[in-house]
Amino acid sequence: METKTSIFDPLIEKAETYSKTSFELIKLKTLDKTAEVSATLISRSLLVLVISFFAFTLNIAIALWLGDLLGKTYYGFLIVASCYALAGIILLLIHPFIKARVNNAIIKQLFN
Repeated sequence: METKTSIFDPLIEKAETYSKTSFELIKLKTLDKTAEVSATLISRSLLVLVISFFAFTLNIAIALWLGDLLGKTYYGFLIVASCYALAGIILLLIHPFIKARVNNAIIKQLFN
C-alpha cells in the first residue's frame, strides 16, 4: 500500500502546481484586460471632454454670429438649438444601430 500512495503523490503535487499556475494566469489575463479597458475608457473620456469644450465654445460663437447677422441675438441661439433638436431626433432614430456597434466594439476589445 505504501508504494501506491508514493506513486500518486508526485502526480497530485503536479496537478496542484498546474492548478495554481492556471489560476495565476487567469488573474494576470483579467488584470491585463481590465487595465486595457480602463486606459481606453479614460483616454477616450478625456478626448470627449476636450472636444465637448471646443464644440460648446464654437456653438456659442456661431449662435452669436448668426444672431448678429439676423439682428437679434436670440435668433442665433434658436437656430443652433433647432439644429441640435434635429440631430437629437436623428440620433434617436438610429440609436439601435449605434448601440449594437458599441456593444460589439466592447465585446471585441474584451475578447481580443
